[in-house]
Amino acid sequence: PWARPGLGVSTATLRRPCRRNPCGAAKTERPDRRGFRFAAAGQLSSSPRPQREKLQVAASASKAAVQLQNGLSLQSSQYVVPEDVRAAGFQIDADELTSIVESRDTERLTEHGQLDGIADKLATSLTDGISTREGLLGQRQEIYGVNKFAESEPRSFWEFVWDALQDTTLIILAACAFVSLTVGIATEGWPNGSHDGIGIFASIILVVSVTATSDYQQSLQFRDLDKEKRKILVQVTRDGFRQRTLIDDLLPGDVVHLAVGDQVPADGVFISGFSLLLDESSLTGESEPVDVNEDKPFLSSGTKVLDGSGQMLVTAVGMRTQWGKLMAALTEGGNDETPLQVKLSGVANIIGKIGLFFAVLTFIVLSQELIGQKYHDGLLLSWSGDDVLEILNHFAVAVTIVVVAVPEGLPLAVTLSLAYAMEKMMNDKALVRQLAACETMGSATVICSDKTGTLTSNRMTVVKACICGNTLEFNDPLSSLSSELPEVAVETLLESILTNTGGEVVIDQNGKQDIIGTPTETALLEFALSLGGNYKQKRQESKIVKVEPFNSVKKRMTVILELPGGGYRAHCKGAAEIVLAACDKFIDGSGSVVPLDKKTANLLNDTIETFSSEALRTLCLAYRGLEDGSTQEEIPLQGYTFIGIVGIKDPVRLGVRESVASCRSAGIAVKMVTGDNINTAKAIARECGILTDGGLAIEGAEFREKTPEELLELIPKMQVCHSSVLSWLRKSIHLVNSHVLVLCN
Repeated sequence: PWARPGLGVSTATLRRPCRRNPCGAAKTERPDRRGFRFAAAGQLSSSPRPQREKLQVAASASKAAVQLQNGLSLQSSQYVVPEDVRAAGFQIDADELTSIVESRDTERLTEHGQLDGIADKLATSLTDGISTREGLLGQRQEIYGVNKFAESEPRSFWEFVWDALQDTTLIILAACAFVSLTVGIATEGWPNGSHDGIGIFASIILVVSVTATSDYQQSLQFRDLDKEKRKILVQVTRDGFRQRTLIDDLLPGDVVHLAVGDQVPADGVFISGFSLLLDESSLTGESEPVDVNEDKPFLSSGTKVLDGSGQMLVTAVGMRTQWGKLMAALTEGGNDETPLQVKLSGVANIIGKIGLFFAVLTFIVLSQELIGQKYHDGLLLSWSGDDVLEILNHFAVAVTIVVVAVPEGLPLAVTLSLAYAMEKMMNDKALVRQLAACETMGSATVICSDKTGTLTSNRMTVVKACICGNTLEFNDPLSSLSSELPEVAVETLLESILTNTGGEVVIDQNGKQDIIGTPTETALLEFALSLGGNYKQKRQESKIVKVEPFNSVKKRMTVILELPGGGYRAHCKGAAEIVLAACDKFIDGSGSVVPLDKKTANLLNDTIETFSSEALRTLCLAYRGLEDGSTQEEIPLQGYTFIGIVGIKDPVRLGVRESVASCRSAGIAVKMVTGDNINTAKAIARECGILTDGGLAIEGAEFREKTPEELLELIPKMQVCHSSVLSWLRKSIHLVNSHVLVLCN
């Protein structure tokens, strides 16, 4: 009943896959007539709403079918390990693993020994991961498959030729050419009567050749681009070492580390973590985030981590995952004509109809005298060769009107102009998946760009710090800093950085120390190691009891530690102005904890503004002691002791200033949209050439207080704004004087 037409899911998807071919021979989408969708089956359409609706319906139907099937057959027979799986050294096959996670069956998970039992049957370790000894990875791949989606077969050049021939204008021209050629030869003979028809056919061949060649080249380039896009690195633990590996190389049994913003790369089971929150709307359509913990341990590929962090044990990869099955069941459709081509097709139809009307009218006017004379003489059924030739001449005149009315050079001009624009953009390293992008970019008047990672290089380093009331610059190794600061301040600073972090210091296979984490976390950990900190020792000394991960709403990250000598301590870090506002004490130059008076607070706020004006990202570190019972409650937001402020440099990318100048000379305004400190954003914008004299930088709260009349005057001058402003612009784009916004992130 779930496989009715229109639901976007086949009966093959609803059946539990067989052991020999669990994925089925999944056929991926066939590109539409313009041929610019060449994504693998695991990638979404550029038109998210219809595709998302298909995904949600297919996901709901698939889940209902699986749950019903498992409900009917649960415990009907004892699970038997297939011989080939047992011979390979495993105790559970891919179908069983896929079924447990897809149906979210906690009872069957319990039957297999919960998480530890699954790990044992997969011949892996929850702490050390899988072994990469020679031959073992290949054996695991052979039994469980690889983390890749089925790809469509490459289209041949002649398929693109056929697609190009479907153009309405070309069909009209082909009909005119055939009639013109036939009538011309009949009336004027060969070769004089064939010139017009052959000329039109030559124009059609040229248009089709240019269009098909351009589309075919794009298909090849985008297949290469799709392969590059799959080169996503994920953090896994293998052979006891935490390392980065390609998402395509993931295998069942891998221990994957997840953080905020990550996309779950495969189906799996939760191992451990803190406040792990997933967005499953792409699969289920439910907007409410889903908590993942020991009681609800199942994770599906394609979902996104909204909050928290954790580790998962991979159980299914590639086409065996729920995401892979849904993408195999869906096909992608729609019209890929550009807006200009749609309008031109309409114009060609109108011109063709008008031309046909006047051609028929002309033929009737020219022929009515001859036909009238025949009727008057009673010779309507008696026609001589001269009479037929005269009628053919009249018909040739009518055909000429149609041929002249339909401009055969119009599709050629459009095709050549779009192909030229596409080629120029490709020379600038901008691949164009849809021809409409050329028109959009050509009409753009405003570019809204993110800051971090787009205008800047996203390679961060701590270059300044304010500790114990002293502002220090770091251009050289920092080991000497330890002697300049009180020992208690250095110890507290190191404890704060090394325990309250989403990154990790690991030893790779070569015995070298490596830092894994976001650029900000990496910069802080490098800073702590330069001060002489020992990551492994500090993490062993202090047990982490509770974690509140960083997110863009709270703009802070907090952990609670159980100290070696007893007691608890909370460490907090985040946006400098927010964390500083939560502090009522600070560590002074002698290492003593003293009350934070108004004068000192003003000095620290001035330091934050100074760092920000120098294009530095500022983070504040603080801590506070806790009573034993408070660890079970919410982490406190006030009463912290200020440790220090760090200024992190994120250099501007090479060539950004020149690119901004090129846009401005072309009449395109560039605006920065960022969630960072407004002073930091202004400094970076000046360095990039975005913020000029007379330009405005505005925060979201100030922007929302303006009236519509004030906004009409404000928006053209706005050059730097908070990211919350962008959501308002999307809803009220008419206030931007019909500017075309191109969003870069």
